[in-house]
Amino acid sequence: MHQRGFASDNNSGIHPEIFKAIEEANSGHHRGYGDDPWTNEAVSLFKKEFGEETEVFMVLTGTGANILGIQSAIHSFNTVICAETSHIHTDECGAPEKFTGSKLIGVSTTNGKITPDQVKRHLHGFDFEHHSQPAIISITQVTELGTVYSAEEIHDLANLAHSHGMYLHMDGARISNAAVSLNLPFKSFTTDAGVDILSFGGTKNGMMLGEAVLFLNPTLAKNSKYFRKQAAQLFSKMRFVGAQFIPYLRDEIWKINATHSNRMAKLLEAGVRGISGVQITQLVQGNGVFAILPPKVIPQLQNEYFFYMWDEGKSEVRWMTSFDTKEEDILEFTALLRKLLIE
Repeated sequence: MHQRGFASDNNSGIHPEIFKAIEEANSGHHRGYGDDPWTNEAVSLFKKEFGEETEVFMVLTGTGANILGIQSAIHSFNTVICAETSHIHTDECGAPEKFTGSKLIGVSTTNGKITPDQVKRHLHGFDFEHHSQPAIISITQVTELGTVYSAEEIHDLANLAHSHGMYLHMDGARISNAAVSLNLPFKSFTTDAGVDILSFGGTKNGMMLGEAVLFLNPTLAKNSKYFRKQAAQLFSKMRFVGAQFIPYLRDEIWKINATHSNRMAKLLEAGVRGISGVQITQLVQGNGVFAILPPKVIPQLQNEYFFYMWDEGKSEVRWMTSFDTKEEDILEFTALLRKLLIE
């Protein structure tokens, strides 16, 4: 098994500068639970990126971030509308529903992106006590299918949400890859596009642990500190999360890492696209490549490289690149795939 596979960017290591930042914070005694210089500096950097009104809550996991963001904005009688493929709908073990008591409605989509017209079908029953009340539209940027919403598409969804007294939540587990793909600053497709709540991810892009919930609509953060504690997401030694975000944002490690992983995905796409028997199924806009392969070669490939099936019924696989993926990883992988398909 090769050391670097294509299963997930979660499987990658930690960027050396992030490791260094953790080590530098590991000196002396400092107040816990976020009342420390590193966390305060990280919060300032987030405000610089997203707007001074932004309320920032650091958490440990992406699921924790989504729970905190959603829970802060809704009641148990509310509905969250999202893509069927979204992480909150398929990969969080029902955690959003457990913690919020709310109902998730999954929208069928072919590319991971939901549209205003698809959402409108679920906007009914307002002020009728027999129906769960629509409250949040949740989108993922980059989507679970590797596609990216444009700033205009996000703005249109935000306008739809706000016109019905709802909020727009963004799961930004791979938001850095989206920013690189769009060639835009974070603020232009979040705060300026009308996003109310953002789960800002770093773990998939070179951090060790920790995410941040950004309330771009600060009025929603009134009770968030209590929800964070109840959800076991208030880390006592918060400085080790805050310390990572400092170089990540200040030195644009987010951009360096995401630029590389996106480029590796494009290299992988180019390498396999010309191979007979391989069908790319989604636009490659972030750091994921989705492809249909002949079933017989998949286990042979997996003997050498770790990656996941995406849709077994269609023989579709998912390949994820990371900040530490190397060109030789791509070249060796594509050479093996070509060889297996010829044999």
